[in-house]
Amino acid sequence: MDNITLNNDNPPRETSFVGVVLAKVYPSLNVSAKLKSSAEDFVVEEQMNIEFSGEGEHCWLYIKKRGCNTDWVAQQLAKYCEVKQLAVSYAGLKDRHAVTSQWFSVQLPGKPTPDWSEFESSFLTGASDVGQDDASGNESVQVLQCFRHSKKLQRGALKGNMFKITLRDLSDTSEDCFEQLNLRCKEISKSGVPNYFGLQRFGRNGNNLQKAERLFAQSNSKSRQSKHRLSKQKRGMYLSAARSWMFNGILSARIKKNVWDKGLSGDVFMLDGKSACFKGGNVDDELKKRLEDNEIHPTAILWGEGDIMVESQAAELELTIIDQYPIFRDGLIAARLQAHRRACRVVPGGLEGARKGNDFEVTFSLPAGSYATMVLAEIFTDLSESR
Repeated sequence: MDNITLNNDNPPRETSFVGVVLAKVYPSLNVSAKLKSSAEDFVVEEQMNIEFSGEGEHCWLYIKKRGCNTDWVAQQLAKYCEVKQLAVSYAGLKDRHAVTSQWFSVQLPGKPTPDWSEFESSFLTGASDVGQDDASGNESVQVLQCFRHSKKLQRGALKGNMFKITLRDLSDTSEDCFEQLNLRCKEISKSGVPNYFGLQRFGRNGNNLQKAERLFAQSNSKSRQSKHRLSKQKRGMYLSAARSWMFNGILSARIKKNVWDKGLSGDVFMLDGKSACFKGGNVDDELKKRLEDNEIHPTAILWGEGDIMVESQAAELELTIIDQYPIFRDGLIAARLQAHRRACRVVPGGLEGARKGNDFEVTFSLPAGSYATMVLAEIFTDLSESR
């Protein structure tokens, strides 16, 4: 990898991430802030393109929730509709400590559409009735839209998410500071941010990674007693955490070598907003122009069995990181998880920053699977959560 050089004029910043340091792209503004001082400070709205049939056994609901886990709301829907929990589905998990609007579907064959006003009112009885640990008494659910449809909602079947996030208790509230924050938002809007997996992917204190190690160790020792007790959902969560961890390591290495948004020999590229990939071979002027225009992005592997696709310098870089985690490398292959590619860069849509008194509000959209906290990490030097 002799042709890969560090950008020594502006060495990348780094941030602690579950005990590991990951590189950042933009120079520090030396501004810290507080995230999620209240649920209303973190607003998320799912974006989905779908035409409803208007009839069918599936009832789709667009629900606005506050202080509630997605899975727990799904349980309450199943209980209220008197159906099995498998009859309720959703596209993705949303943060409990936020105000989020997301889609659910409930399979109701031969049943009329329920009275959702009664369902909503069941959340107004206080924290003692909501059945969640650490209940705050501020949980609420509101059904915003309801449609009948011929198909169920599938996991991951959403276009993206809209965010409106308010940062409070800034360490610097000078006019110059807010100007710098706005300039950073404009930079990111033009050049994007690293498409890291967010901290929540790995569980509290990296717990999902520890569980993945334990799962792989049990598989190696042919101890199947614990595996049989592990649900399919949890197993998938731990496998996903392991390969997300290695993806982050590869992306961090690319940032340190100043090639996170540039092409390497043997790279594989992804079309912006798509999952389709193609091999780039040697990076010519045409590919460079498409990269500069954010039309395509370099990718890194989500490790598993099958063709890794990359060659030459790109393959050497990826395998150097993968080989640092042999238990994850071998365990994911043994689990027969198929390899995929993920874009190294994501460009937030409609990113804008605005001063609100002494607070700072950021609005933007991201495609499904990208993390808002990773956008904020390139704006603020340090973020703490109030819970």
